[in-house]
Amino acid sequence: QVQLVESGGGLAQAGGSLRLSCVASVSISSLNAMAWYRQAPGKQRELVAVDRRGGSSIYGNSVKGRFIISRDNVKNTVYLQMNSLKPEDTAVYQCYAALNHDYWGQGTQVTVSS
Repeated sequence: QVQLVESGGGLAQAGGSLRLSCVASVSISSLNAMAWYRQAPGKQRELVAVDRRGGSSIYGNSVKGRFIISRDNVKNTVYLQMNSLKPEDTAVYQCYAALNHDYWGQGTQVTVSS
């Protein structure tokens, strides 16, 4: 069982920044990938960013150039640095990890006001 605990969500102004954190209960070096997804009301869940073991990070088109995914293997934590926030970034953000199963965090709300 892999548990993912997210933090860092909240309210931000347009153009501002937030950093989300996701702490895993296992060594993230053992995981095939970690990622961030988001879902806004009435919309499909979409991929925000994925950090692949031994590979390059990938980003959803809507966040390229603004968001950065990174990790700290010692702390077993993956981060999502969100810059130049827009109101359309408002969503519930969830951490994801892949091993032999899919694992999801509880979700953290990000709200961006105009």
